[in-house]
Amino acid sequence: DINRLKLVLVEKKKTSKWLAEQLKKDPSTVSKWCTNVSQPDLVTLSKIAELLNIGQRELINKSK
Repeated sequence: DINRLKLVLVEKKKTSKWLAEQLKKDPSTVSKWCTNVSQPDLVTLSKIAELLNIGQRELINKSK
C-alpha cells in the first residue's frame, strides 16, 4: 500500500464522501485512493493534506 489515506480519514473522523465533496471529485475516485487501487496526483495530495491539516508525508507509507 502506497498511501495511508483510509487510516488518516479514520483518525480525523472524516469520510471518503466528505473528502470527495471537498475536492469536487467522484466518490468512486476517492474510494480507489483509499483502497490503493489508484493514487491521487501530487497537487491533489497536497490539497488532501491541507484539508486534513496534516503534512503530505503523513499520507504516504514509508518505503522499506
